[in-house]
Amino acid sequence: MSSPVHSQRQVESRLLRAPCPPCPAGIPVLTDSPTVDSMPIADTLRDWLEPLYDSAGTAFLLASIQENALRHGLPLPSAARPQALGPDYCVLISYGDIVQRPGEYPLATLGHFLRGRLDTLIPAIHILPFYPHSSDDGFSVMDYRAVDAPLGTWEQVRDLGMEYDLMFDLVLNHVSRKSQWFANYMADVDPGRDYFIEVDPRADLRAVVRPRSTPLLAAVATARGEKHIWATFSDDQMDLDFANPKVLAEFIDIIFGYVTQGARLLRLDAVAFIWKKLGTSCVHLPETHRLIKFLRALLANYAPGLLLITETNVPHRENISYLTDGDEAHVAYQFALPPLVLHSLLSGSCEKLQQWAASLPPLPGGCHFLNFTASHDGIGLRAVEEILDEQEIRQLVDHSHAAGGFVSTRAGNDGRDHPYELNVSYFSALEGQDGRGVQRFICSQAISLALRGIPALYFHSLTGTPNDLARVESSGRYRTINRRRWDVSELDYLLDHTDAPQARVFARMRRLLELRQRQPAFAPDAGQRVLDLGSQLFAVERQAPGGGQTLLAVHNVSDRAASLPASAFPEAGRWLDVLTGNVFKAAAGAVTFEPYQIAWFTAQQPA
Repeated sequence: MSSPVHSQRQVESRLLRAPCPPCPAGIPVLTDSPTVDSMPIADTLRDWLEPLYDSAGTAFLLASIQENALRHGLPLPSAARPQALGPDYCVLISYGDIVQRPGEYPLATLGHFLRGRLDTLIPAIHILPFYPHSSDDGFSVMDYRAVDAPLGTWEQVRDLGMEYDLMFDLVLNHVSRKSQWFANYMADVDPGRDYFIEVDPRADLRAVVRPRSTPLLAAVATARGEKHIWATFSDDQMDLDFANPKVLAEFIDIIFGYVTQGARLLRLDAVAFIWKKLGTSCVHLPETHRLIKFLRALLANYAPGLLLITETNVPHRENISYLTDGDEAHVAYQFALPPLVLHSLLSGSCEKLQQWAASLPPLPGGCHFLNFTASHDGIGLRAVEEILDEQEIRQLVDHSHAAGGFVSTRAGNDGRDHPYELNVSYFSALEGQDGRGVQRFICSQAISLALRGIPALYFHSLTGTPNDLARVESSGRYRTINRRRWDVSELDYLLDHTDAPQARVFARMRRLLELRQRQPAFAPDAGQRVLDLGSQLFAVERQAPGGGQTLLAVHNVSDRAASLPASAFPEAGRWLDVLTGNVFKAAAGAVTFEPYQIAWFTAQQPA
């Protein structure tokens, strides 16, 4: 068995150096708290914690949970949500300042824009990290408990939470080099002096899986001399030591605070990397899975109804491991979908997408995929390393360059750099020169909306935003190509002029959302069957929970006309394409699909 980065003795010494404060008088013991699966919550949480920490560390965490829950007033009476999500449920991914108006907090501007342009079509918003930060557009957090002043205040966050389910980011793998915690570490004072992972630079780290090509260790001058700190993502993002129970206690308090500020979904950023052991890959370790399961058990009692979401940009079979046990994440990002949809529309063949979608396992009740094509990051390639061959991945890389984008790399265990993600706007990647860019792009979004799971739409996918090369030049970072900030007056002007690509994309996306929420077969847990209709037509049959509506979603991914055979319809009779209002008879012969045409067929009841 591999040795952990920190020994048992080191953990014990940390606890002796900074003992747990005594619990305030009058706080009830945890065994009187709510229950999970008919077990007292203290016993449930202890079962998850004891394999990770010694008895002193476990006792410290249980007391900390109790104290923080009472201080935050948890559980909140309004925190619970119905377990069943309907076809109207989708998530908008947005930066807090993605739309801006002079003299107004951007978080307030975002709310005004959504209310004015989308009405009730978007029930949930993922606000990308809105905390004070030093780099990476928010993902190098300086203070988890504050709102970045230029964006607004907690009041603006709570105002959004009155109308939308809010997804907060929990950036728990690392913290900013400029944070108070790290300043305390360098000065050798609490809190923070023992929150980070020191590694001998001579240690053998070749087995560690890397998402970046940057050095794994960052040299730091401290009050105790030069130290080398684990830094998975950049030298401004210092990894936190979750083998230290005090680090977990900090994040439990942060999570409870987010719940009181309106969080209803919690995204665990880069969570696959949070536990380290020398001699291992330091990704997806059993301790990592156990820690997430602990968080789910914790939140089931203190934030009932909150959805826990894992963000793990890794090969597909590894990604879904956070869902398949049924007691870990509620939702996992479907990282294979963006590159597979892009590959299909660029190659004109959906064979790889079709094979992958047909192989998706049934998920435990209450667990879902988060289906998306674009996000604040690039188009990750790790998820398809075992699905697309090297030539197909190379074609995506070459196309990204041809579309005006870039490619980020990661360091492989073979000593070479490998493509990690395509840095290109999804709209620019599909725009092309043939005048069919909008149709091709809408086809990509329709595929994501049709698949089983919860759809997640990046703000720039709603607006057909092209590459922002000026932002790349000013920031020096490839990822900013897909992180444009709009002046709201400029965006309003484009959306109100029907000839602009932004207006055409927005109008069609709004119509898709309007029609989608009326189809019971698009509920996240509705049944799914992927049809094999050849390489041009990607077709998915959805069945509403408990019977009822059957819906056939068909997408021509090619630039050539294609025929949908009558045999593709689940049964005889008349079928209505809800997107166009056209009615087809299943026995009347093949239906012709124009390039990039989409259709949502549902059985029409006899008059």
